[in-house]
Amino acid sequence: MEITFRTKKLAQTFNSVSALRKAYGERMARVLMMRLAVLRDASNLSMVPTLPPNRRHQLQGKRARQYAVDLIHPYRLIFEPADTPARKVGGEVNTDEVTAITIIEVIDYH
Repeated sequence: MEITFRTKKLAQTFNSVSALRKAYGERMARVLMMRLAVLRDASNLSMVPTLPPNRRHQLQGKRARQYAVDLIHPYRLIFEPADTPARKVGGEVNTDEVTAITIIEVIDYH
């Protein structure tokens, strides 16, 4: 999948291993790099595993358009489709059609 970032600063952090380590620590940086590799290697969002350790899941409420993958508990990598995918019956996003995402943030939203 094609990956973009919400801010220039976030892009700079994620595109440099040393900046990622400085911002999130060694352990979290390793997990973030693994999750980004899975996201990049997937041809569409449906190919990102919904089971641990990635556990891709759609968020609810005010974050209903966003998705998350698990990092180190309780943190999540939050992203949203960069394109406007078709909706399935019931209003769910057709994840087969999501081929580009925008990384929003790393957060503990609990």
